[in-house]
Amino acid sequence: MSSTTGHLFRVTTFGESHGAGIGVVVDGCPPLIELSETDIQPDLDRRRPGQSRLVTQRNEADAVEILSGTYDGLTLGTPIAMLVRNADQQSGAYTREKDMYRPSHADYTTEAKYGIRAVAGGGRASARETIGRVAAAAIARKLLAANGVEVLGWVSSISDIEATVDMGSVTFDQVEADPTRCPDPDAAQAMTSAIEAARRDGDSLGGVVTCVARGVPAGLGEPVFDKLDADLAKAVISLPAAKGFEIGSGFAATRMTGRTHNDPFVPGPDGKPTTTTNYSGGVQGGISNGEDIYIRVAFKPTATISSAQQTVDRDNNAV
Repeated sequence: MSSTTGHLFRVTTFGESHGAGIGVVVDGCPPLIELSETDIQPDLDRRRPGQSRLVTQRNEADAVEILSGTYDGLTLGTPIAMLVRNADQQSGAYTREKDMYRPSHADYTTEAKYGIRAVAGGGRASARETIGRVAAAAIARKLLAANGVEVLGWVSSISDIEATVDMGSVTFDQVEADPTRCPDPDAAQAMTSAIEAARRDGDSLGGVVTCVARGVPAGLGEPVFDKLDADLAKAVISLPAAKGFEIGSGFAATRMTGRTHNDPFVPGPDGKPTTTTNYSGGVQGGISNGEDIYIRVAFKPTATISSAQQTVDRDNNAV
């Protein structure tokens, strides 16, 4: 089982949902970068459960500890290990699930592959695994910002409710203004109502997250197997519940012609070419072209719901 991703900046996550804790080891961070828990904690606070009535109510502080890789607030260039200890473990709450498979969870597939699974909370398949990714991303964001690159994401749809967002001008503060993380106030209100209605009905909803990276220079990526868009797709599709990936015009490109989809080049203000459109989403031939990179990730409805569902136990008996 591989839990590592990346090349120059390598991220290894570890820990189970209801184990002692969730952590990450980051290799490839250069030395002499200012780094402390205060750089990591704000991003972990954003993903922490129990923030609003729209998310899981698991009671966790998600306080990060940097275990290695820094000295006097500066990175050493050595592996940076970070840990978030689990407080609300409640493994006993999953006793009933020990011998049955929850629909659309990873219970059956994990057991089919490894012959064993962490029953409580799904183990490595839990969304708590993303704690390690968020902590690593806080470091990556700091390095990118120092090089003029900004990365921003927001909820662009929930079920059939679509937000209207200007990807070129939307800001972090606009995203954070509502618990839905949707910067369109009208859509955010409709999303909240839809989520609450589904929850009252014992159900859940899916949605789409849109991300943009601004200030990315031309020339990043490779032309074949390590294409920049392929690496992005692998990274986000590995997130729990992710079911689809688009970059630029995505699937809408299939309804366009070459003449309309091509991004014309024109002279840019900095002596480099720019494009009048960005259907490519900032990547052409697997390599960044200097335009904003924007992607969309589709997430299925949360599999954990309060409605009764059909399943089987380990002996293949219907329950």
